[in-house]
Amino acid sequence: MLFNSFPFIFLFLITFGLYYLPVFSRFQVHLLVAASFVFYAWYQPEWLLLLLFSITINAYTSYQVYYGLVEKRKFNATLGVVINIATLVFFKYSPVFSKTFLSPDNSIGSFLLHVPLPIGISFFTFHGISMLLDLYLGKNIEANKEFIPKLFTRHWLYTSLYISFFPQLVCGPITKSYNFMPQIVRKSINNINWEPAFKHIIMGYFLKMVIADNIKDQTFWAAFPFFEYQTSWTLFALIFGYAIQIFADFAGYSFIALGIAMLFGYNLPLNFNYPYISASISEFWQRWHISLSVWLYEYLFDPIVVFARDWGKWAIVFGLMVTFAVSGMWHGAGLNFLTWGIIHGIGLSLYFLTTRLRRKLSKVIPKLIYNSFAILLTFIFVCFSYIFFRAATFTQAILYLHDMATHWHRGVPSPAIILNIFMYSAPVVLFHFYYLYKENGGRRLPKSVQPLVYGLMLFAIFVNSGSAGEFIYFQF
Repeated sequence: MLFNSFPFIFLFLITFGLYYLPVFSRFQVHLLVAASFVFYAWYQPEWLLLLLFSITINAYTSYQVYYGLVEKRKFNATLGVVINIATLVFFKYSPVFSKTFLSPDNSIGSFLLHVPLPIGISFFTFHGISMLLDLYLGKNIEANKEFIPKLFTRHWLYTSLYISFFPQLVCGPITKSYNFMPQIVRKSINNINWEPAFKHIIMGYFLKMVIADNIKDQTFWAAFPFFEYQTSWTLFALIFGYAIQIFADFAGYSFIALGIAMLFGYNLPLNFNYPYISASISEFWQRWHISLSVWLYEYLFDPIVVFARDWGKWAIVFGLMVTFAVSGMWHGAGLNFLTWGIIHGIGLSLYFLTTRLRRKLSKVIPKLIYNSFAILLTFIFVCFSYIFFRAATFTQAILYLHDMATHWHRGVPSPAIILNIFMYSAPVVLFHFYYLYKENGGRRLPKSVQPLVYGLMLFAIFVNSGSAGEFIYFQF
């Protein structure tokens, strides 16, 4: 179910209307879980069985980790993590395995080739894994004492809400159980923080419906074979447009999720923090898809570095390369996604290995020039990597790069494509530059002007929304 669809608006209004009625105050969690199941099953009801399977496995193994025999804690945690990973691998990588190792004429090969990808599977399996590992490792154990109920049915209910909470179910942000579960208490409508909730929602819908959904009609031409007929100038504009589109699309989802969660009394972690003003690739990953970056750091990068600590600085490099190779494969089962991850791993490794050189340069180059160049270089690097992220295959990504380098004199640039991309990109660019201005001591927008800004965004949503499309990260 799309946030920008009438079925969702209807589901939200019904759920919200019942949620705060005194007669349903004891059943608020039940209402949210039911609404989440409807939200997930709306288009493909059969996938609800997979979600229920994931919830039940994680509820059972986490309960055993916490209340079961001490000598079996490791076994139960490992069992839960393995089942989560196996489920993710089966649904996400079976077609690739079939194409690589089996014949499509073979019955098993044909079956694996046609295994569909359930929406949001990466996100809800990551939630389950983090809950199990945090319980096993004893993170925030004080919170868990109160919010891992002794009654298993209640624990299953709480786990259901944690994993399936509909604002974050299919695209995150990825939330820690010890941050989310303590929030499962009876809510009152009097405690809603209305202003930030509506600001997040308006910003999210503006980014998605006005920016992303309009730019997508232009970046469509970056797909194969259409890009082969474009000039180099147009190809550069298209990849710039895609950078804006994917930010507006994914950040838009995250803002909507945060705002809706606030209306139900829950606080989700910030997932985007003006990533395109980053002065390094390291800073970019502290501002982009923050919840995934934190997850990968805690559960993959940090254990790898600890394991390889005798390698000195190369333990960091090894950890970065493995972590971002995994990140690439998490996004998609293709060589193009693996390459995208490796590009970022190389970029982060070079950033780490050139620490001394950068310090020296920052002392001799004026701060404004150094930071401006660093932001521009980082953005160019990120846009370059998007070529592999956007392409359907590795071969198409290489062909796109080839055409960018060789199509300078192939006809004339497409003025309509370029103009539309830059017109709809302008608010996102201003959005980032305004924040950069504030971070460097500039004056904040007067509070009296803010209602006008949000009013203009709301007006644009109603009069200038693009054709509705799925969120990009639904495919992951």
